[in-house]
Order: sequence, then C-alpha cells, then structure tokens
Amino acid sequence: MRIATWNVEWFTHLFDDEGEFLPGGGWSGRRDVRRYEQAEAIAHVLTRIDADAVMVIEAPDSHSKRDGIAALRTFARHFGLRTRSALMGFVNDTQQEIALLYDPEALEARHDPQGATNGGGVPRFDQSYRIDVDVDRAPETIRWSKPPLELAVRTEAGTELRMIGVHAKSKAPHGARTPDQIMAVSIANRRKQLAQCIWLRARVEEHLARGESLVVLGDFNDGPGLDDYEALFGRSGVEVVAGEGDGPRLFDPHAGAPLTRTAARPTSARFRVPPDGRYLTAMLDFIMVSEDLLGRGPDWRIWHPFEDPDCYADADLRKALLTASDHFPVTLDLSI
Repeated sequence: MRIATWNVEWFTHLFDDEGEFLPGGGWSGRRDVRRYEQAEAIAHVLTRIDADAVMVIEAPDSHSKRDGIAALRTFARHFGLRTRSALMGFVNDTQQEIALLYDPEALEARHDPQGATNGGGVPRFDQSYRIDVDVDRAPETIRWSKPPLELAVRTEAGTELRMIGVHAKSKAPHGARTPDQIMAVSIANRRKQLAQCIWLRARVEEHLARGESLVVLGDFNDGPGLDDYEALFGRSGVEVVAGEGDGPRLFDPHAGAPLTRTAARPTSARFRVPPDGRYLTAMLDFIMVSEDLLGRGPDWRIWHPFEDPDCYADADLRKALLTASDHFPVTLDLSI
C-alpha cells in the first residue's frame, strides 16, 4: 500500500461553493498559473504517484455554505482518479482544510477524533490546551487553527491503524516589516508551532501506549535546524512529535538531526521569497510511523522535481510538480 501526504497550494481556488470547477481560464492561487493548468498538473501528479490514500493539506475550503468534499469528488471524477472517496474532520476558517482522498477498494477510513472534551486529559484537537512552552511559569492557551484529522483505517488486507493528518502553525513572519517585528513574530509563531507539536506528541503517546499502529503525516512547517530561532526552545517541533529520550518513537528518515553543511539535505517545499524572488527550499512534509510498522518494509520517497533523479528525467512530471504546488508529495510504501 502507498500512503502519501501533499500540500496542494490553494486547491480551493479551483472550485465554486458547490464544489464544481470554476472557469479554467482564470488565475489560480498559484503565481502566473491558470486554473486549468494547476488542475491538470495536480491530476498528473496524483496519477503518477498512484497512492492508495493521499492526505491532502490545503484541501478545498468547507463550511456551511461551501462543500470541500464535493470539490474533491468532482476533481477525482473529472480526471478518472482511483482515489475517488474523500473525508474531512473538523473544518476550519482558514480556507485550507485537511482531507483524505483515498481508493475505497484499498481501504476503509472514518473520522474518529480522540481526546478529552471536558478536561481530565489531553484535549481533543478541536478544544484548547493550556501549556507552558518556554518554562516561564506562564501557561498559554493554545488552539489549532487547522485541527488535525484523526482517522481509524482498515486496509483491504485487514490491517487496522490510526492515522493523523497535520498542518501545524506556520512560522513565517507574515505582516512583519522591521527587523524587530520579524523577530517578535517569528518567535511567537515558533512558540505556537512548538506548543501544537507538544500537544500532538501527548496524543501520539496515548496511541502508542495502547499498542496501536500509527501514521502521523502532513506539513509540520518545521524540521531540525530549519531556522535560528529553534535554539531558543532547544528542539524542533518535528523532533518533539517523533519522540525524545527513552520514550516510544515515531520514525521518518527525513525527520532526524540535520546533516552536515557538506551533505545534501532532503527538501519537500520550494518557495519564492522577497525581496528578489529567489527560491527557499525546506523539509516540511513528513510521514512518521510507529515502531511496529518498521517491520512492514517501509520505503519513503520525496517526489522532488530536482532532487529525485526519476522526477527530473521525466519532463512532463517535472513540469507538473512545479506547476501544481509549492510543496512536493511525500509517499510511503508499506506491506499492510
């Protein structure tokens, strides 16, 4: 079975409120990319990665007046994708949902949120959490702007596992102008991102304590050694979720300590940044698995158009990856 995670930038801009395609000639949310160009590129990539289940980050917006599930089904039907079923959990107000797009003949999945809803334990992800991140004896109240998607999954082969889709807080200093503002916003954003990861780790430990097979995947907006502000808190959010010390671990080969300056670092995202529009690359997207799944022959791949030789050699796939999103898919093959 192949499981994927992919942040599809502004997927929602391709659809109207009923989940039907908007006119394809208009601009998408991608810079200098028409809607039909992005749609065709997304479909080309999904067809090529051929995953049984895709955790879509920045899935189409969904609320009382807009149907993100219908949008995903419209997309799958139009392009003949086998991942034709879709589900979401707690919707949010950011226009960027978390959704699972999957092949119903390969697995069954249902939204199955866990955690406390009235105190007395680690809160459910649509609740709030009081936590002291920087040990200043001043706990903060944390909420997820994009509550993780928790799923109970049963594969066609009969394997049962838990899956948690994640889109953690961005640490980018959006709106900041002066150096002091950039520093203040960056530190505040990292504090919230780290708090979300501590909350997620607490919930991970509950699943591992019950002996459940677990896959945690998505866009963590973080990674070891990603920015200078990490030193203020001692570790990255990714390291927190994966596990530290003698506790039970989650594993992703890309989530370890940063490599030396002379070695190539894997990356999963590519952004244009001001003021000159040059590209920044980063490793933000992960698929972490519990230790019991390491015996199922896991094989990770980042479908990077320049770092993966096969992606680079395939001109059509390379172009589609660059047109579809500013993130690239990460896949995991498992014998489940």
